[in-house]
Amino acid sequence: MPQRTGDELGEALSPEEFGRQAGSIVRNIEQVIEGKTATVRLALAVLLAEGHLLIEDVPGVGKTKLAKALARSIDCSVRRIQFTPDLLPSDVTGVSVYNQETRDFEFKPGAVFANLVVGDEINRASPKTQSALLECMEERHVTVDGVTYFVHTPFMVVATQNPIEMEGTYPLPEAQRDRFTARIAVGYPDQQAELAMLDHHGGHDPLDDLRPVTDAVTVRRMIATVRDIHVAASVKQYAVDLVTATRESTDLRLGASPRATLQLLRTSRAVAALDGRDYVLPDDLQSLAVPVLAHRIIPTAEAQLARRTSDAILADILHRLPLPVERPRPSLTPRSPVEARFDTDGRRR
Repeated sequence: MPQRTGDELGEALSPEEFGRQAGSIVRNIEQVIEGKTATVRLALAVLLAEGHLLIEDVPGVGKTKLAKALARSIDCSVRRIQFTPDLLPSDVTGVSVYNQETRDFEFKPGAVFANLVVGDEINRASPKTQSALLECMEERHVTVDGVTYFVHTPFMVVATQNPIEMEGTYPLPEAQRDRFTARIAVGYPDQQAELAMLDHHGGHDPLDDLRPVTDAVTVRRMIATVRDIHVAASVKQYAVDLVTATRESTDLRLGASPRATLQLLRTSRAVAALDGRDYVLPDDLQSLAVPVLAHRIIPTAEAQLARRTSDAILADILHRLPLPVERPRPSLTPRSPVEARFDTDGRRR
C-alpha cells in the first residue's frame, strides 16, 4: 500500500470550482446539523488542512452526527470505531494472522485504514488503545510486526468525547491531544434551529438519506489548492509570536508546541480558501486561536483557582499581541467583509 505524496494530490482547483465544491459539502452536512454553519466550515477546514478533529461537548448535541455527516458527504472509505474499555490496539491498527494455506502471516487491516475514521467516545478506551492512533495521525502510516503500512489521502480522524461524565473514562494525554488539529464544541442550537430539527428529525433521520456530493479525488485537489494559499512573512511571524506568547504566559504551565504553530498556519490557509481568498489574514489566525490552541495548553494551578479557562487566557493574549502592519498580498478575488476591516497598510479600520 504505497504512501500518497504531494505530487499525487492532483492539480489545484480554480477558485470558482473550489468554492462550488466546498459549498456543496457544507450544505450537505447542514441537512443534518441545523444552524451550525461556522462549526461545519471549521470541520471542513481541518479536513482540507490535512489535520484531525476532536469534537468535545455534552451528550445529545450532534457530535457523532457531525462526524458521520462529514464522512458521508465524501465518496470515500469510512470506518467507525466505538471506543470501549475492552477495545484492543489491534482492533484499531490491524493484526497479522497466520494463513495455513500459504504457511505465512498476512496482514488484516484494522479500522484505521480508511479515508475518514470516526472514533466515538475516544476517552472510554484505555490509554494503550488510544496510543494506537498516535503513529497514524502524525506520520500517516502504521507499523505492525516491523512492517510499515501507509494510509491513503485524504486521511482524517474525527474523535468525539463527553467532557462532563468522566466516570470510567481515560482522559486523553497531552501527546494525544496535541495531534488533533482543532477541538470544537457543537453547542446547543438556537430556538429556530431546534424547531426546524423537530420538523426534519421528528419522524426520520436525515442522515439515512445523505448522499456524497464529492469524492476522494476532488478532496485531494482541494487539499492541493489549500497548499498554494499565500502566507505573508509578517503573518507567519504573527503566528510564531502568538504561540510563543502561550509559552511565556504566567497563567500557563504548558504552552503550545511547534506542531501547534504548523497546524495553525495550515488551518488558516484552509479558512482563507473557504472565504474565497488566496492569502491568509491575521484575522484568520485570531479566529482559529481557540479551536487550534486551547486544547494544547494547560493553565497553572493559580489560574485554575481563579477560574480562568484556556479560552479566556488565549483571548487575553490575543488582545495584548499587536497585529502585523504589513499588508498581505492582494487577491484577484472580491474583498470579503473581513478584508474590508483593513486599510491598505494592513491596519484595522
